[in-house]
Amino acid sequence: MDLEKVVFGFFVLLAATLNFGFFIGPLDDPSVHNVYELFAAVVVNLVATVLKFGDRTQIGAVHLATSLVADLQLIAAAAVWGYATQVSSEGVTPEAMASIVSLSGGALLANLVSVVLLVVETVSFHRR
Repeated sequence: MDLEKVVFGFFVLLAATLNFGFFIGPLDDPSVHNVYELFAAVVVNLVATVLKFGDRTQIGAVHLATSLVADLQLIAAAAVWGYATQVSSEGVTPEAMASIVSLSGGALLANLVSVVLLVVETVSFHRR
């Protein structure tokens, strides 16, 4: 067992599950989407991105691209949440929450692609 691959897989799966946990629920209901879960998803996605920098293979490049897309979407979601709570006089409206959750849904899709790539890479490794 390679500890580096265990840590890599752990962070990829944790990023996807945290993202899913934030995304699940009604789109415009702020009470079911926790800001700390979004923060944890952003941080874990950034850690997963850093772990992907060392892989110089083609599949490693796709891993990095999916992670960068997820980071961008989650940071945009956090920025919208920050704007809604700190700048906007209306607060977190259902429209703002729908934007936040939609952006996290895009990140979830990128994270799912990353998980599929991880599984494909793992299966192909055993067949060599």
